[in-house]
Amino acid sequence: MVRLADLPATKREGMERYKTPCFGTQPWVNGISLKQATVTLISTAGLIMRGDRPVTPHDPRYRTIAHSGAANDILMSHVSVNFDRTGFQQDLNVVLPRERLQELADAGEIGAVADEHYAFMGATQAHLLEKSSRKLAALLHKKGIDTALLLPV
Repeated sequence: MVRLADLPATKREGMERYKTPCFGTQPWVNGISLKQATVTLISTAGLIMRGDRPVTPHDPRYRTIAHSGAANDILMSHVSVNFDRTGFQQDLNVVLPRERLQELADAGEIGAVADEHYAFMGATQAHLLEKSSRKLAALLHKKGIDTALLLPV
């Protein structure tokens, strides 16, 4: 990721004006024990499975990534010129830590790994993601997935 000071002035000034919500320190809900949790990953790296429609700028829809899918079939279609893809190219776990999550399940630290993970385009204004986020939350609830690890990239 590029440092804010290294961005061109127009980009830097735009990011400095970007309004972000302020959250308190209180949890919204009390979660279940991780040893009982079924966990999915939600990344903002603009990931797709080979053959899926690429993510375009400001695309609010999520893409589904199979937990068992081959790593070389997971592609990044992130569009930001400020996004450093080096880590992703060297190790998928940087943006979608499927192997680390599986290790936690194998060690009994979490209950189970979900069959699917999800990816959004990070270069999208947050308010545009609300509808898709609600749709994904309902899908996760329906599938019995009770814990999501958010991976802002």
